[in-house]
Amino acid sequence: MDTIAALMPADRTASEHFDVLIVGAGLSGIGAAWHLQKECPGKSYAIVEAREASGGTWDLFRYPGVRSDSDMYTLGYRFRPWKDAKAIADGPSILSYIREVATDHGIDRKIRYQHRVVGASWSTPDSKWTVELERGPDKERIFISCGFLWMCSGYYRYEAGYLPEFAGTERFKGQMIHPQHWPQDLDYAGKKVVVIGSGATAVTVVPAMAETAAHVTMLQRSPTYVVARPAEDPIANKLKRKLPLGLAYMMTRWKNVLLGMYFYQMCKRKPEKVKSLILGGVRQMLGPDYDVGKHFTPRYNPWDQRLCLVPDADLFRAIRKKRVSVVTDQIETFTETGIKLKSGEELEADIVVTATGLVLQPLGGASLVVDGKPVKPWETMIYKGMMYSDIPNLASVFGYTNASWTLKADLVCEYVCRLLNHMDRKGFRQCTPRNNDPTLTEEPWVNFSSGYIQRALAHQPKQGSKRPWKLYQNYALDLVSLRYGSVRDKAMAFTR
Repeated sequence: MDTIAALMPADRTASEHFDVLIVGAGLSGIGAAWHLQKECPGKSYAIVEAREASGGTWDLFRYPGVRSDSDMYTLGYRFRPWKDAKAIADGPSILSYIREVATDHGIDRKIRYQHRVVGASWSTPDSKWTVELERGPDKERIFISCGFLWMCSGYYRYEAGYLPEFAGTERFKGQMIHPQHWPQDLDYAGKKVVVIGSGATAVTVVPAMAETAAHVTMLQRSPTYVVARPAEDPIANKLKRKLPLGLAYMMTRWKNVLLGMYFYQMCKRKPEKVKSLILGGVRQMLGPDYDVGKHFTPRYNPWDQRLCLVPDADLFRAIRKKRVSVVTDQIETFTETGIKLKSGEELEADIVVTATGLVLQPLGGASLVVDGKPVKPWETMIYKGMMYSDIPNLASVFGYTNASWTLKADLVCEYVCRLLNHMDRKGFRQCTPRNNDPTLTEEPWVNFSSGYIQRALAHQPKQGSKRPWKLYQNYALDLVSLRYGSVRDKAMAFTR
């Protein structure tokens, strides 16, 4: 923040100017570029990407079994049908899908790799952002200016995941690995593995490693709701055989959207009934003698945290085959040969995988300054889930917590393009959300009890108690508002 604020005008001469600068070449950034090319063909743009390759999350994560925890008929782009048979797709397939979209539409030629955004400074008199970047391995400082800044850099820190302080880790003689930085040459065949965690990453990596490891133990402090689902969608595959691909894709997409919305509403309205259904399914797969109450029954209601999806019940099958054990306990200390638990039990381990979560950060960690004043994200309020109070000409993409990321990303992209076109038609150069409603009250950015959310809440923007500042996490409501609703309202200030 101080870096940008302290810059003198002479220090930040931009080498290039674009109408729109997209930050991030992952699922969101490639989607944003596609929409921009289609809806705003006259706009000049570039994509800046901190890493050496495109794909974002799907290029970063390389751990065994990496896959989506959403079906690809909703995680895929609205404009690009998913062709593969598997609805719950593996990471490499998703990465290929994203890169094919970029290549087929010439978006890949717009990407500047190893361009990390450090911060951005807005000037109202000039109606532009001046963006500070570190370029290349030497982190050469350069500046690019733009009329509109579009943050598609995800929601978590790529450099490192979350790692709690465990006692005694320095004594452990084996390997300790965080899934966010998986060594490609790791040989775990015949090894004893302990995976710490019970979230989406843990339930993915555990059955994948169990295929060749001597044994894998999933060590969790508390259980998570785990739901089995077929990796392939038989209805989708049948529709693809009978109908044109695009039509089959859209029909399946809407089927899955509506089923997802129905299930989420059931979780909120009849949590005990849904809880009983989920746990009944787990008992059916693990048998009457398994302690489902201890290892698979959370203390919270379904969808108070994100549910974990296991395709083709792979985790449960690995448990039944005795290749995987689940231990619900707390860590007292690491030892030379493994982990000692508070119950007194000791788990031997050659390898410990710390699937302990992500570190959330707003706006990709970039520091913002508006007319010389540093922006504190936690003092802003989110407008329509994509813009921020008193920050002009900036939008960010953040997906749903209770549905596929891309459902919201596509809607945000459509809205931003409509907003840019409206400004062009009316001759406006600036659009700034402003909270002028004295009856509006602040609420937390996300109403989720997950640890990674709770750790980050104090540093995140707020949402409001009503529209357009309220996040409903509802695709149908957002569809009406973002695709068809007016871009003009009392909270959006347009200026020339």
